[in-house]
Amino acid sequence: MDGEIDHRATRRDFCSGTLSFTDLSANPWEQMARWLQDAEAAGNFDPTAMALATADEHGQPSVRFVLLKHFDERGICWYTDSRSQKGQDLAVNPKGAVVFYWPELDRQLRLAGAVELLPEQDAENYFQQRPLGSRLAAAASIQSQPIANRALLEARVQELAQEFPDGKVPRNPAWRGYRLVPMSFEFWQGRRNRLHDRFRYLRSSEGSWRITRLMP
Repeated sequence: MDGEIDHRATRRDFCSGTLSFTDLSANPWEQMARWLQDAEAAGNFDPTAMALATADEHGQPSVRFVLLKHFDERGICWYTDSRSQKGQDLAVNPKGAVVFYWPELDRQLRLAGAVELLPEQDAENYFQQRPLGSRLAAAASIQSQPIANRALLEARVQELAQEFPDGKVPRNPAWRGYRLVPMSFEFWQGRRNRLHDRFRYLRSSEGSWRITRLMP
């Protein structure tokens, strides 16, 4: 690359809405469900996409997008290969943080807390309801591990397809489900002149939620 790429003059204002205490549910899960529905209604093509941040035993962070698959008041859940970088990180440092970004509404939602494995049966149930192509891909790949070229990966998929012509591809035990149990939520609404609205929910030791407005 020749020279500096300068985006200091690149900017836009946020003018999609406002957020106040009176807009908020006392329950962050209800607020999250409402914002997910709003994002879908606004035309976001991937409203469940969330950036998941983890860190290894040395504190080195890594982040990637995963898809939220289900949630309730126990936490938010996704599925992946436990041999991946995120799986390795969570095995030694079972804490994580996620952020959703819905640009159509100028909104972000952040959650942070401990991460736990879902029961094996949950992973099995979800794996078996995935499309055949997704099951073949998951069974063929050791996620995050090097491979010489794409042709070798595609050959592994074809071998599995021939081995299981009935489509009953077995789940590798390394393919697991995870749940992040949040201790905090932060709802962020972009506002003009960067004077954004931010509200944080913190869980108390008794399990109730305290809401605080934060400066932008």
